[in-house]
Amino acid sequence: MRRMIRVVVVLGLLGLGIAWALTRPQHITDAEVAGLVGDGVAGEAIFWAGGCASCHSADEAEGDARVILTGGQGFPSDFGTFRAPNISPDMTHGIGDWSLAQFLTAMQNGISPEGRHYYPAFPYTAYRLAERQDLADLFAFLLTLPASDVESLPHDVGFPFSIRRSVGLWNLLNLGDGFVVTGDLSEVETRGRYLAEALAHCSECHTPRTLIGALDRSRWLQGTPNPSGRGTIPALTPDELRWSGNEIAAYLNDGFTPEFDSAGGHMRSVILNLAQLPASDREAIAAYLAIVPAGN
Repeated sequence: MRRMIRVVVVLGLLGLGIAWALTRPQHITDAEVAGLVGDGVAGEAIFWAGGCASCHSADEAEGDARVILTGGQGFPSDFGTFRAPNISPDMTHGIGDWSLAQFLTAMQNGISPEGRHYYPAFPYTAYRLAERQDLADLFAFLLTLPASDVESLPHDVGFPFSIRRSVGLWNLLNLGDGFVVTGDLSEVETRGRYLAEALAHCSECHTPRTLIGALDRSRWLQGTPNPSGRGTIPALTPDELRWSGNEIAAYLNDGFTPEFDSAGGHMRSVILNLAQLPASDREAIAAYLAIVPAGN
């Protein structure tokens, strides 16, 4: 019996050791990004496409206040409430003292400068698909914005989800590098896919999730209950969203549906972002939505 207990203990410790090694943070090094220089002017378009202001500005921020990225907004989920952090250029409470390598590590690997796993409420799973030059441009632009000395609020997440290292296991199962919509895409459709799947991460709200909170790629953009418990987030597949390409592009610019209804909730903020982009980008998103697989 004692021998059996020792074997179980040894196997348990071995398993923990393997899990610890497999979930170690993966950092992008300074050497990997040597020579990569961000362009803040180009980064403004990435900022709006990526929707940074929608999550990281203060709740109900309007106008110029939307580029003060003080954080604090709460996002409810089945695992608790996650709160967006301060990502302003403040040297203490924001990202003002980060290097480009640390920024890219956060954006594409979900790892903080201190080596902690970010929760995937932060859509690093989508930003992984973004070009590093675009993210370098974004970082350069973020550093030009007003600094905020507001301290980031903690997440309200209970055990066992409060164990950050467990996110490493989640990443092993769910962190990939491929687009969902593939095939022989036109230049416009390819641009729309890049905007929708990588930068704008439309799937984060419009795709159902699995039991462990991962996006269900087999039901891509097929709509889902609102995590707040109020209503549903609509499907964007062509069998459900039967607007023309021009109607979709117009909605993404002004927020008015073909039925003269208007966007509300978080989508209102998304449209304020997308309206800052060239008309060709909104048309590209519309072209992409036309080739998304229909619902099951």
